[in-house]
Parts: sequence; C-alpha cells; structure tokens
Amino acid sequence: MSEINFDIINARVTFKNVPLHSLARFRFNDLKVACETFKKIPGVAECIIIQTASRVEIFTVSNLETGDTPDGRRVEGKGLVLNQIKETWESLSELEQIDIDHFDQTLEVYKGTDVYLNLLRLACGLESVVIGKEEILNEIKAALSHAKEINVSGDILNKLFENIIRIASRIRETTGISKNVISLGDVSVKIVDEKAGLDAKKRILLIGTGESAARVAKTLNKKGFAFDVTSKTIERSTGFSKILGGKPIAFEEVLAGFDKYDIVFVATTADYFLITFDRLKLVMEEKKKGTLILDLSDPRTVDEGITALPGIKLLFRDQIAEIYEENVKSRIGMIPAVEKIIEKEIPILEATMKHITA
Repeated sequence: MSEINFDIINARVTFKNVPLHSLARFRFNDLKVACETFKKIPGVAECIIIQTASRVEIFTVSNLETGDTPDGRRVEGKGLVLNQIKETWESLSELEQIDIDHFDQTLEVYKGTDVYLNLLRLACGLESVVIGKEEILNEIKAALSHAKEINVSGDILNKLFENIIRIASRIRETTGISKNVISLGDVSVKIVDEKAGLDAKKRILLIGTGESAARVAKTLNKKGFAFDVTSKTIERSTGFSKILGGKPIAFEEVLAGFDKYDIVFVATTADYFLITFDRLKLVMEEKKKGTLILDLSDPRTVDEGITALPGIKLLFRDQIAEIYEENVKSRIGMIPAVEKIIEKEIPILEATMKHITA
C-alpha cells in the first residue's frame, strides 16, 4: 500500500470580512447540489461544506493520483482548482456584481497545514461569534455527516474531520472553554422575559442586522419566538432573515406601526438616535398595553425621552453588561491555554494525515 499525495484547500467567507446581512448572498440554497458541483471540478476528489449563520466554508481535496488531472501540488494546478472553486461558488450563490468584483478580497484561502490549524481553532470555538460556543462543533459534525450521506467526502476529509472533532472535544473538556457559555442574546432574552414575560402572544421586534442582533435572533429562534426584523434598508433585513430568521419589515413601516409591538430589541451601530419621542409620539399616545425596549446598541440609539410616552419601559445594555461581560472575560482568559494545546496537536495531526494510504 502506498501513501496518497493530496492537496487540501479551505476557501471561506465569514462574518469577520462580510456583514451578516450580506453573508446570505454567499450561501448555497441547496447544499447537496453545491457539494456535488464542487466535487465535479477536475482534480477535486472530495468536498465538505460548513454553512452556518456566520460562515460558509468549503473544503476540497485534490487527489493527485488520478492520471490526467492537473497536479495540484504545482502552482498552476492549485491556481486552476482555486479559480474553478471561485467560478463554481459564483454560479451557485446569489452574489451581486459588487461581491464578484471584490471576491478576491473577501475570500480567505488556506492550504495544507493551515487548513488543519484553522479547522481546529474553529472546532474549539475560537473563531465563533461567541467564543467557546458548542454550536459550531455540532455544525462541523453535521457537515461531515451530510457529506458522508451524499457521498461527496472520502478517506482524507473524513479522517481530517473525525480527528478534528475528537481533538476539539478533548480540548473543550480539558480547558472548560465550552462550560457555562452565555451570549449577549441569552442574557438579553432572559432579562426581557423576567421584566415583561415572553410568550407566543407577544409581538417582538428586532432592530439591527449586526453581530449583537444575530445573537438575539439566535436565542429567539432557539426558544421558538417569532419576531420581525428591520434595519436601515429592507435589503439588509431580508438578507439577515434568510440566515437568522425573522420577518423582514421596512424601517418606515416599523415606525408607523410601532404600537403593535410588545417587546423591542434594538441592536444597531448607528451614531444617532433611531428611536425618539418625536418619531413615536403620534403612534404610541393611544397605546393601552406597555412596550419594553432593550437598547443593546453602543452607543445608545434610543433616546431616553421616549419614557415620557405612556407604557414605555426602557432598558440599556449597561444594565445587563456585568453578567455578559464577566462570562466573556472568563472565556477570553482561557484562549491561551486552548491555543497552547492546539499548537502541540497540529504536528501530530499533520503526521497522521500524511500516513493515509490507498
């Protein structure tokens, strides 16, 4: 039996270089078709796609013992495969011209050992929106399971992902980075539930489409609460809703019908007051039931003057910050320990992958 020579490529677009509301355009509506299409690229023998609310990552293997296909170990071979990955990505997604024009700046590409390092960091929760969150490890497991089910992965990616899952699980357990993880969304929804009570009858509005809004949306989805989402433009709200749920509503429509909502989460990056007394005065003056507004924005985007309106109760981020920030600080303190273990594991993983035989 001889060792297999292969080249692994990881091409990814994440929340770190694309706004969440724009990430929807990079996603694949049919993962099965996407995996199968990437696998049809000449020279590509295996494919796994990790697609979550905050990232789209494609892993391909060029098996270099297939005869007439380009040798991916050579510069021209790698370049050809990568160019075809980009072209295939464009054909399968809903990218706009501006996305295509800037694709080279948006797309992160890793090869060889860097793929192992980045995938292990991801599985350990170091690359997540919420550090240490168990969710991404489960999503990696699901991606592997799906790839096996539709027969697009193979010996190489299966072995890589299985090893990554095993190592990451051990690192998480050893360091405790996954224990008692609380996101901003978890704390926000909990405090609102305590103050006003959350149930299926309450009308919930989420203003914003950034990372803080995403955390709130994830928690609302997890708890089964329907909500409307709005932003500066309806396009942003629509893009956000495609990956994080919620019913997209135009901001002007929200202001005109603000009295319909019982709970409002505001999580924007605007540098001015979005919600003011003057904007809400006419629509809210006849409202009989109360409205709880939690402004998670930094700086604040809800003017305290709205509390003069009947039934308005206003909470700010700093009222929940202590609980959330202590949790974040604790997990950030664990990162060096996680990275130290990862550093020791990568050479072992690299040696393991080199000894795959046909």
